[in-house]
Amino acid sequence: MSSSKSEWNNNSDEKVGKRDKRFSTVSDLVIDPLYSQEDQENWNPDEELGFPGEYPYTRGVHPTMYRGRVWTMRMFAGFGTCEDTNKRFHYLLDQGGTGLSVAFDFPTLYGLDSDDPRSRGEVGRCGVAIDTLADMESLFDKIPLDKISTSMTINPPAAILLAMYIAVGEKQGVSSDQLRGTVQNDMLKEFIAQKTWVFPPGPSLKLVTDIVEYCTLNASKWNTISISGYHIREAGSTAVQELAFTIADGIAYVQSGIDRGLNVDDFAPRLSYFFNSHNDLFEEVAKFRAARRIWARIMKERFGAKNPNSWKLRFHTQTAGCSLTAQQPLNNIVRTTVQGLAAIIGGTQSLHTNSYDETLALPTEESATIAVRTQQIIAEESGVINTIDPLAGSYFVEALTNEVEKQALDYIKIIDDMGGMLRAIERGYPQREISNAAYHYQKQIETDEKIVVGVNAYQSDNKMTMSLLKITDESERHQIARLNKVKAERDDKACNALMAKLIEDAKADLNLMPAILNCVRSYCTVGEIIGALKAIYGEYTDPGYL
Repeated sequence: MSSSKSEWNNNSDEKVGKRDKRFSTVSDLVIDPLYSQEDQENWNPDEELGFPGEYPYTRGVHPTMYRGRVWTMRMFAGFGTCEDTNKRFHYLLDQGGTGLSVAFDFPTLYGLDSDDPRSRGEVGRCGVAIDTLADMESLFDKIPLDKISTSMTINPPAAILLAMYIAVGEKQGVSSDQLRGTVQNDMLKEFIAQKTWVFPPGPSLKLVTDIVEYCTLNASKWNTISISGYHIREAGSTAVQELAFTIADGIAYVQSGIDRGLNVDDFAPRLSYFFNSHNDLFEEVAKFRAARRIWARIMKERFGAKNPNSWKLRFHTQTAGCSLTAQQPLNNIVRTTVQGLAAIIGGTQSLHTNSYDETLALPTEESATIAVRTQQIIAEESGVINTIDPLAGSYFVEALTNEVEKQALDYIKIIDDMGGMLRAIERGYPQREISNAAYHYQKQIETDEKIVVGVNAYQSDNKMTMSLLKITDESERHQIARLNKVKAERDDKACNALMAKLIEDAKADLNLMPAILNCVRSYCTVGEIIGALKAIYGEYTDPGYL
């Protein structure tokens, strides 16, 4: 009988021969054949684990986790006109969804109106088109904003879309203090990964902080930023890079709020995170557990936060769109199930499961229903919600959690030494690191070191016929006609006066939320507001880091 891990390993090699294959995670962290108590030599469970709902929150931010309340099943949806998307919202809620998540089309993401020449052919194609408050009113028709939680994936025009949501609430008789949800509002990750930007980094961070300050004073239940690792991972990062760069973004936002004069404990509890969940179940679980521990210590030790709610990293998860394949698309249901399971065992607060057809088109009702049912089956039939943090104490999971934490902190140290994330972005550091990681992973697929079922192994010539959701040109024509009608019926004199006040406030470096809110109430368009601010802040051009 072996007396140690090393002795067992040597004996095992003698019996079965030296193993030539290199075992590693999706992110290429090398995995040992066995983990034992020897890997926990300096591990202190009291300090590293604690209990659920207690510092450092490795085991979850709530004491009861899913025994008290199952995660929010928040399905991402948006396409065509606001009427089309409103119908899908009602359908998803009828199917058991418990929260809404709005996908906007590319013109809206970039702050362009639907009648802008640059919007041609893109209106409503990959999300819903929103130009004015009239669109937002239709988008949430018969959806009570005091009873439903809404997440909006929007960044450069985040202040405008949030202002529209507040205005819709006012029309429903719901005050801003009653609204629950999240606006993504994470501009730093745009420069790192997703690349939907308008203004340069400095003014972009200023607008982010305007929302934080305004909501701290006026919308106390609203999550002011969804600090997003999701897009960093979709751009090709490793799990460690996703965690490190996202936490570094969070540090920058907290510092910006403090620099604005806000008390950290007044705004930090309403910051939330958004992570990707990829195929490697144990790596993802380790990433989520490490994330909570890192954030808790940063908020308590670095920023001196006193409120325990400031220490808690609450996060939404979306399964990995970049992992889905056009080949054998039904396989994506299995991938999504594994990824959703990782997010849940990892302790997510809300979850979106991708639909199996998303590499080919926006989801149909059928594929979206399967995605919702995936979450419901995990919640109701798998048994994984019965106990909290079920993998805690596993030699492997604890060792992997520690390794992910260590490597992430090494990255954060490098970024701190550069002067923070804003300076690191300007130097192209995270962009280059992600690019190198994506290239490395692609090489592993091309050399068959990493297997993607249906792509470089287990291929099939059978062609699957599928019904796909198609967005017609009629949606674009309908949206432009609606926009023209709003412009014809609104009070242009009032709009011009309010836009002038917005420009005046921008020049005076004031918080722009009140002025933007007045503009949207008068049906100024997204494009008009963004255009006015471009004249003050300028536009960002990608320097093209290699």
